[in-house]
Amino acid sequence: MTAMASTPTPDAESVPSNWIDRLPYAAQPYARLARVDRPAGTWLLFWPCGWGLAASGGLVTRWWLLPLFLLGAVAMRGAGCVYNDIVDRDLDARVARTRDRPVASGAVSVRAAWVWLVVLALCAAPVLLALRPLAAGVALGSLALVAAYPFMKRITWWPQAWLGCTFNWGVLVGWTAVAAPSAAMALLYAAGVAWTLGYDTIYALQDLEDDALAGIKSSARALGSRARGGVAAFYVVTVALLGGALWLVRPDPLVLAALLPVAAHFAWQVTTLQPGDPRSALTRFRSNRLAGLLVFAACAVAGT
Repeated sequence: MTAMASTPTPDAESVPSNWIDRLPYAAQPYARLARVDRPAGTWLLFWPCGWGLAASGGLVTRWWLLPLFLLGAVAMRGAGCVYNDIVDRDLDARVARTRDRPVASGAVSVRAAWVWLVVLALCAAPVLLALRPLAAGVALGSLALVAAYPFMKRITWWPQAWLGCTFNWGVLVGWTAVAAPSAAMALLYAAGVAWTLGYDTIYALQDLEDDALAGIKSSARALGSRARGGVAAFYVVTVALLGGALWLVRPDPLVLAALLPVAAHFAWQVTTLQPGDPRSALTRFRSNRLAGLLVFAACAVAGT
């Protein structure tokens, strides 16, 4: 996700990190490099895995996959952050809010960062071993998307779309861990991509000035003054696709009713968003952890 701002503001995923300060001094930059003190991104990576598992009917019979997916989300999100910081180290060094990141600041060498990335990726190995071959192959397929993502902000105005394809790959993994691919799975995945376009456009609203100075492209810059309308459109598409996916799973009005809480939450985000206020964007971005949970609940209604 885009991670720069023109004025020093709290990171969109930050939580109090005093516990990291209690770690051995040499370990602290590695913990920060993996963003273990900033869990929002982990939840945004995890919830789509839960959607796929719940909507495909595996929440009861394969419930033990859910904690494994959480472990995988923690490890792979950390590895992804390390990779992103390695690739973006020169850009990060030019921006006030990111110049103190461990690789950009030199606290962690590039070579050591690569080693840490491999360690984190290996921590996700138990998840692969627990999946049936089809799902394991699907999971490995995400690596190409992850590898390309940091470069998207340099070549397209819509890196958020690529992020959506990457962060919601868990829908496909969770679904194929239980059932065969289907149209419902494809619609659920597309809903996740639209959701990410919405929340990461909000995230990028913090970064408009510094992104322009650094030459970084984003959906927020592309939309300009139409950013709020764009986010609203992305969320409308998200709810419509969710409705279509879950209706295919269970054609029952109860399924559509189960989407009302997340629709109301999206409406709150859009109507209260102040595009020129970084703190407003921070709060609404972070609230998508709750949005992911609400979608998970709707998937559970449909799948069980």
